[in-house]
Amino acid sequence: MPASPPSTAAPARTPHGAPPLPAAHRTGGPLRPRRATGLPERLARSAAAGQGHHLSTDELPGWLDSRRRAGRFRVFRVPFTELDGWSFAEDTGDLVHRSGRFFSVEGLHVTAEDGPVPEWHQPVIRQSEVGILGILVKEFDGVLHCLMQAKMEPGNPNLLQLSPTVQATRSNYTKVHRGADVKYIEYFTSALAAGRARALTDSLQSEHGAWFLGKSNRNMVVEALDDVPLHEDFCWLTLGQLGALLHHDNLVNMDSRTVLSCLSAALTGPAERDRALHTDQELRSWFTHERARRALTARSVPLRDLPGWEWDAMAGRHREGRYFDVVGVAVEAGNREITSWRQPLFEPRGRGVTAFVTKRVDGVPHVLMHARAEAGFLDTVQLAPTVQYTPGNYAWLPAGLRPPFLDQVLDGTAGTVRYDVVHAEEGGRFLNAESHYRIIEADADFAAEEPPGHRWFSRAQLAACIGQANCVNVQARTLFAVLDLALG
Repeated sequence: MPASPPSTAAPARTPHGAPPLPAAHRTGGPLRPRRATGLPERLARSAAAGQGHHLSTDELPGWLDSRRRAGRFRVFRVPFTELDGWSFAEDTGDLVHRSGRFFSVEGLHVTAEDGPVPEWHQPVIRQSEVGILGILVKEFDGVLHCLMQAKMEPGNPNLLQLSPTVQATRSNYTKVHRGADVKYIEYFTSALAAGRARALTDSLQSEHGAWFLGKSNRNMVVEALDDVPLHEDFCWLTLGQLGALLHHDNLVNMDSRTVLSCLSAALTGPAERDRALHTDQELRSWFTHERARRALTARSVPLRDLPGWEWDAMAGRHREGRYFDVVGVAVEAGNREITSWRQPLFEPRGRGVTAFVTKRVDGVPHVLMHARAEAGFLDTVQLAPTVQYTPGNYAWLPAGLRPPFLDQVLDGTAGTVRYDVVHAEEGGRFLNAESHYRIIEADADFAAEEPPGHRWFSRAQLAACIGQANCVNVQARTLFAVLDLALG
């Protein structure tokens, strides 16, 4: 895929709160290299470092437990009538916050010309503002370390997971909730603008297209150029340590995984960059064709009268017991910017299965990618894992209409499983949303012919796609972070 064009001059402050250009920005020469020199080598050193400056890898689970004990965390379900600040709008029945900010739960009517289900209705989360998911990095003893946070999210199965330095919506970091400041946010705004920090990666990336409508976040890795105070809920870890921690269930949260994936292009080995099963232009043309041909339309409709869904005091749910429920929770969290609040969450029915099927072609690693359409994507189609489904939602379909490769991934006939870990999805909006994330090395006879909607990408080609906005979905970005950091 082509690289993004260079940025042009920007106003002092964009509507989404992006910082202004640094004072040192120049419009005249001398010319400089287009890419930061030495960055791949610095990232490779960090990825090879199994121990860090602050905590050993073995100490990290215990440190997280200590932060869990130090906080006051409690989440319990409440009826919608007890969601302080939230109400169902009189005209549409949409679930909205009285501030008009944060997010809303609305109805969506989807029609699709391609796929086993031609039409459906569902609730969806509308959150138009762009948040910041940012990891601050700094060198210790010549090795880059990432500043990670022990952060509580109400939907996490174990409440506390390892999150980025900053994980905040614009409403949060502009303090619509009138709470405390978001720690370290200045490194991603004012310090970046003043030249006291520099961005190593910075891109808009999508969130779950099945549950969010047009949602993107700014994924950033920023290097601090001065001393950084260490708060008690934060720790410094190398990329190698984070790779080891990705082998643990429900430890590294979704927002950390997506930001880490954005470093992947620089970690791709030089031998992989120039050879692939398909040329870049062939893949670009295929992907453009998939986006152009997939006729999927999503139209907002009132939540109140959503066909196929029913509501009571405690939940909104599908009449056939599939997909997800909408529920309300009350939250207490002693170490958050605001220590108690109430909100709706989406709670999936069943655990998902998300898998990359990989193989080597003449020694070059490739991944079978799926051009997947989801109603909430801005461009309808993004590159997704080989398999990405909740099996129970498709159990009622006849065998000929079941998703490609799902049964082979479930029954183990696709190949050798190299990675199988349970990871939670975004805990700020989803309750107990988990998937088995798997990487399977294909047998020799697997998908000798690429089925419609699927293509083999070299790892380097996929890394280049992740560098673009809203091209590779969040589930695929998780698995790519695993390929680079946990499996090497």
